[in-house]
Amino acid sequence: FVRLPLDKILLQCVLQSRTLSGADAINALRPFYFAVHPDFFGQHPKEREVNENSLKRLNGYLENLQKPGFRSFKPTQLTFYVREREPNSSNVQESFSASGFRAVSFTLHTRDLLSTVLDILNSCSLSTEHVQSLNVNSHPQKEAKSTVNRPIKWDKTYYSFTGFKDPEEDLEQAQRVETTLLSWLDDNEASAVKKLKKSLPLRKELERLKIELSHELQLSDIRWQRSWGIAHRCSQLHSLGRLVQQRPEVLENVKGHTVVFTDRSGMSAAGHIMLGTMDVHHHWTKIFERLPSYYKLQKRLLLLEDRISQLLGGIQVIYIEELQPLLTLEEYFETLNSFYNKLRDSRLPFHPRSLRGLQMILESDRYAPSLHELGHFMIPTVCDPAALQWFIFAKAQEARENLKRKAEMMITEKELINTSTERFSLDRLYKEPSVSSAQMIDCCKRLLEESLPYLQGMHLCISHFYSVLQDGDLCIPWNWK
Repeated sequence: FVRLPLDKILLQCVLQSRTLSGADAINALRPFYFAVHPDFFGQHPKEREVNENSLKRLNGYLENLQKPGFRSFKPTQLTFYVREREPNSSNVQESFSASGFRAVSFTLHTRDLLSTVLDILNSCSLSTEHVQSLNVNSHPQKEAKSTVNRPIKWDKTYYSFTGFKDPEEDLEQAQRVETTLLSWLDDNEASAVKKLKKSLPLRKELERLKIELSHELQLSDIRWQRSWGIAHRCSQLHSLGRLVQQRPEVLENVKGHTVVFTDRSGMSAAGHIMLGTMDVHHHWTKIFERLPSYYKLQKRLLLLEDRISQLLGGIQVIYIEELQPLLTLEEYFETLNSFYNKLRDSRLPFHPRSLRGLQMILESDRYAPSLHELGHFMIPTVCDPAALQWFIFAKAQEARENLKRKAEMMITEKELINTSTERFSLDRLYKEPSVSSAQMIDCCKRLLEESLPYLQGMHLCISHFYSVLQDGDLCIPWNWK
């Protein structure tokens, strides 16, 4: 018999009774959600996508903790880009993105809401003082504070005698056993199939609505900026369909264009018609009525791009939706105009057409030019003209080689996607925008070396993490083990 000190037993009882309600947990996490919410990262698409995906997984983890009888769990690793720039005193992994945000990575392995909330806040260097003000089963704050940072360390003999599982040992074992593709598919295939079957009628409805509206309005395409669920997308198309029935005259000018459902309404820098999902029909109607003026501004924008190209030896100014912030046509025109005036005044001695075939994008959140691995120059709008000239001359040959390699990689990527789709009888294989062509190629090559009967008829998304989406899509990291 192992005699345990009475104070340890009493303290353990206190710890087990100190729980948060779901509502309390959400209130406690408000500073965290404000610091990482995707809506605050509109000018940074990569950081926004990472935070959006991590929030989905975090919400799933919190929901599981609130389920009655929930016992088993798997450690969940999350990464968030935090807006603040103060140094982090915790021992979590962190780094700084190119845009200056702090990337914080941590693993959730707690079994109750209170511990999970405190872990998240501490990992992101956010204050936990407000948590003590929540109603935590009416225990004195002094006692709560004393137990938060002093977890009970039970002697190993206690677990040997009682037969209870040692949570530290379980966690260590879970961290030692790295998740593999086969084991994860084995655990999640049934859940994904169930969700996929449930979503099939909605998927057919979505395809029908998209085809009908595209044909009726003679649209080039209908897209979504964010990964909303199938039901959400159907609702958006129904809304557009109702507007077509009510005000057909305002949609006469959309022929040949692409409609994108996103967070704001207007025309994008790429020339697509943006419909804000939070806007009512009145706002959409105003956008469609303004299309003739947008088309005039678009012509002026194209002329401005040509003038910049002439001043920089024929280099082409492009806008890449996947890599750049979602800008309106007006915002992008102002950016181009400011850069053009600066170039015109500097009179850089570029030989006409000496840089033809090269590409560049303008960025407002950088201060030094750089060359992207895909071959295009990333030029800050505030870049010093003399430094810009030297950089372009020095990197021109490397840029041409990167562009050539990019073209080859695009062909290889497309072939591997088709081969993998056919080999595993997938219904669809796609990747998130943050996954590069090189990563996708590496992922597909290794997939083709495996035997994966689980994937037949599935929708497979190549991402940076493991997840089963609400409509049954399987997400796997591109660097799966």
